[in-house]
Amino acid sequence: MSFYALQASYTPVAWTALVNAPANRLEAVRPVVEKLGGRVINGWFSFGEYDVLLVCEMPDAISAAALSMAISSSGAVKAVKTTPLMTFDEGVAALKKASSAEYAAPPTEIPYFGTYRPTA
Repeated sequence: MSFYALQASYTPVAWTALVNAPANRLEAVRPVVEKLGGRVINGWFSFGEYDVLLVCEMPDAISAAALSMAISSSGAVKAVKTTPLMTFDEGVAALKKASSAEYAAPPTEIPYFGTYRPTA
């Protein structure tokens, strides 16, 4: 199982409905996540570009995409952003793997990140 962060922005119509009948939408989403084989870790209201944040654990990327599609198709949100998350152990494993990949940045006359590789 992998972790995913879903951020969503409500439409003005959805905000009107929520203001007129306040409800914990996390409890409405939980059964959907579970039906797709996942579990809700937690959810929050947020400020800025997105109105809500949901962190959940899903069996695979297809299930996470299905959740995003189901939420999007409701018409209550104008945007959904799904971000795969890695644990710190997974991140360290990725760093170790990256260090053995032997990638070299392209040569450039412009130094970047303290790396300068003259072109001739």
